[in-house]
Parts: sequence; C-alpha cells; structure tokens
Amino acid sequence: MELLEHIKSLSTQYASKTIADRRHLHANPELSYEEVETSRYVAHQLKEMGITPLEGVASTGVVAEIAGKNPDRKMVALRADMDALPITELNDVSYRSTKPGVMHACGHDVHTSSLLSTARILQEIRSDFEGTVRLIFQPGEEKNPGGASMMIQAGVLERPQPASIIGQHVMPLLPVGTIGFREGMYMASSDEIYLRIIGKGGHGASPELCVDPVLIASHLVVALQQIISRNASPKQPTVLSFGRIVGLGATNVIPDEVNLAGTFRAMNESWRAQGLRQIEQMATQLAASMGARCEVTISKGYPFLRNDPEVTRLIRAAAELYVGKENVVELDLAMGSEDFAYYSQVVPASFYRLGTRNEARGITSFVHTPTFDIDESALGIGPGLMAWMAIKQLETL
Repeated sequence: MELLEHIKSLSTQYASKTIADRRHLHANPELSYEEVETSRYVAHQLKEMGITPLEGVASTGVVAEIAGKNPDRKMVALRADMDALPITELNDVSYRSTKPGVMHACGHDVHTSSLLSTARILQEIRSDFEGTVRLIFQPGEEKNPGGASMMIQAGVLERPQPASIIGQHVMPLLPVGTIGFREGMYMASSDEIYLRIIGKGGHGASPELCVDPVLIASHLVVALQQIISRNASPKQPTVLSFGRIVGLGATNVIPDEVNLAGTFRAMNESWRAQGLRQIEQMATQLAASMGARCEVTISKGYPFLRNDPEVTRLIRAAAELYVGKENVVELDLAMGSEDFAYYSQVVPASFYRLGTRNEARGITSFVHTPTFDIDESALGIGPGLMAWMAIKQLETL
C-alpha cells in the first residue's frame, strides 16, 4: 500500500496545478474539431513534464506515452476529451468562459486537466511500475462522426495495441468523492433523424387546396412512437425523441414544408439498424398516404457502449482501495451516448464516473446546461485514481 499512499499524496500535491489547468481550459473553450489552442496547451504541459507528445493526431489530437520499467511488458491507454459545447455560460465565476456562445458544459476541461495530472504522477513514479501508459487527448467527442473514431483511424490503438483503455467522465448526480461503475451494457447508441415533409402551402382558410405538412408532421411525431412501443422489445431500452419542428407558416398561412429533427437511441446494434429502417419506411409511406413527400436523412452517430466486465471489475476494486468501498457505487443504464464506445469496439474498455456534486455549495446543475460547474475538490481525487487504476491494469497478465 506504500505506492497507493504515495500516489494519493501526489494527487493532492498536484491539485492546485490541476485546478489551474482546468480553469485555464474552462475560460478558453473550443468547439469540436477546433481545439487548436487547447491541444497546444496540452502538448506544452506534457513537454514541461519531460514527456514528448505526438501532436496533430486526427488534426487536433495529442498522444503521449509514459514508459515504466520493462516498457514492452504491457500497455494500457487512458483517454480524455477536449472539446466544448455551443452554450453561453451563465456562471458568475472568475474562470467563466471568455468566448460568448462556447462553454465547457460537459466537463471535458475536467477530463483533460485530470489526465494531465495523471501524467505528472505517472511520470514521477515511472520507476515504480512495469509497462507503458498511453495518454490519448482526443478532439470532437460532442459532434459526429466523433473524435474517437478519427483517433482510431489515425492509429492510436496500434503499435502496439493497448491491452485495455479507461475513460473518465464527470457525474453531477454523484456527490464529490464518489466513483461510479457499471459492467456490461452502459450507454446508448445515438443517431440523428432529419425529416423534411414537402407538401403544398396556401391560405389557412382554404386547406382543401393545400397538402398540409404541419398536419402530416403532427401525425408523424405521434405515429413514429409506435416503433418504440410496438416494435422494440420492452426488455430493450430505446428512445425516439423529436426536439425541433420548423414550419415557417403563419396563423393563416400553411407552409410548403416542415422540418423535424430528433434522436434515436438504442442498446443493441441489430435493433438499432432495424429501428432506423422502420423510421424511414414509416415516415415516407405515411407522408405519401397523405399526399406529401418525406425526405429522410439519418446521421449515424456513436455505437452503444459496453464496459468490459473484467476490466471494470479490476478498476472498481482499485477504486475501492483508493476512495473506500463505501464511496464506490453502481451506475444505472444511461440513454446518453459517448464516442468512447468506438474504443470499446477495438480493445477491452471501461468508462467510469467521477462524482462532482456538492449540494451544500449549490453545485447541482446537470451537464449541457449553462450553469454546469463542479466541486473542484474532485480534481484532487481524479488524477491519482486514474494513475492507480492504470498501474493495477499493468500488473495483470
């Protein structure tokens, strides 16, 4: 346990630096695939540690390796995402976003700063473990096709292939100091559905002369839910939600077309493919039966995320040693999606949650909201925890 206590001490020691990194990144957010200054900052920090990073991977990604004793024995990978969201921040804090309309509202600033300090710890104790740790700082988690898929295409899981990969994500529903895990199926696939219903507009007082796309869109929103309620197995988690309807008519003007946009989420790849086919078929046929035409565009998103049971059990046991068994909890299924799922299709993977909630301080906002923030004491925990998990992975044959 001497090494464990040393890692915990280093994580606490580096906490002020981790917080400073996080605040810098939070104040200077960049959107998906535009993380030029962010990746430059990450590379600079790594170089200051004596680590030579590979820059420009998949455009703005950064990859680095820390070799311990006998570096060829085994490799594990650790991943952080770097992009922000198109949200205007409402928090009144000193590190508030300086870019109107852009905000780290999903904690990627936390993931990146935490992995930087994990690197500091591993670099300092590299004579105390065997094997190599690969650090992956990826772009574009928030936007299709997903930076993870691009990083994989660029070869980050090759030469050699890591034995496993671990990803961390903030969880504002868990109290700070709590860590969450789930074996097996965890997060959903995510596809974007765009429907363009083309009818015939005209005067609202003469609907008989029109083919009303507003009416047809209304039928479609309701009818497509039958695919979920009557085609998906009740045992199969599935969601179809439409969040945007645009029909530029007026009180007395029926428009020529209406556009819908929504999301389809599943946790089974064969059902996912079947469901998408049925959505397209029903949309086109229902619109045609009412005299209109429906153009269906599907933007394929991330696959569903499955946490490898063996890897998850091992890092969960490591977390129980690090924060105490009482502070490790079981996660529920989540219909959100994560491009970390792409990594899990190539190597054994596990994606866990770092608690960041503090109700006493009013830090309760969920991710993707303009008031999202974290209890920064989590940054004294996250770096050391991930370093400890990586070492316990390296110790297994």
